[in-house]
Amino acid sequence: MDSLLRRCAAPALVVAAFFLIAAPAVAQGFGIGGRLAWIKTNSEVEELDEGSTRFYGGHIRLSGARVGIEMSLDRHTETLELLNQKVTETPFQVSLMLKLAGGSVQPYLLGGPGWYYRSVSPIDGPADDLDFSTHDFGWHAGGGLEVRAGKHFGFHGDYRYTFLDFGDDDDDEIDIPGGGFVGRLLPGHKGSMITIGATLYF
Repeated sequence: MDSLLRRCAAPALVVAAFFLIAAPAVAQGFGIGGRLAWIKTNSEVEELDEGSTRFYGGHIRLSGARVGIEMSLDRHTETLELLNQKVTETPFQVSLMLKLAGGSVQPYLLGGPGWYYRSVSPIDGPADDLDFSTHDFGWHAGGGLEVRAGKHFGFHGDYRYTFLDFGDDDDDEIDIPGGGFVGRLLPGHKGSMITIGATLYF
């Protein structure tokens, strides 16, 4: 029980802080929608680097004139029959959004924290040692574009780096062609995410 409370406390505090920051956006517009996401994790070993995985999810957006906030939850389930395993991945992200322009076409920057949950359970038979779960925390940042088709509907697409590393580990730096000095100034990342979605605003 204590472990569950600790796991829920950090996301709740961050969400509360983001709501305070983006409080002016609440009065501007509230939206709810669905989306598709493609997530790719960068492996340290090139041979183990896999392609992107598709997730299905939903989001809530509070949209102001210049500042907004998005909370998103995605899910992917895969059944590995040979291993008798069912693997479920559930990323939850909170993003502060900064709009670069108004009107019907709105480019934006975004960034914030994310919690990434993964559970493994047996398809058949007792749980035994096959039933376990893990969770990771990481920051993300990126940008996107939302097109508003009227006051109550919009669709968007964005790209974000996940698991940003602001340390000094050279192995995690973003590879900038011909930019060794610039590469050292930028944070490294361990994954990336592409999303497309639609939002109904009230």
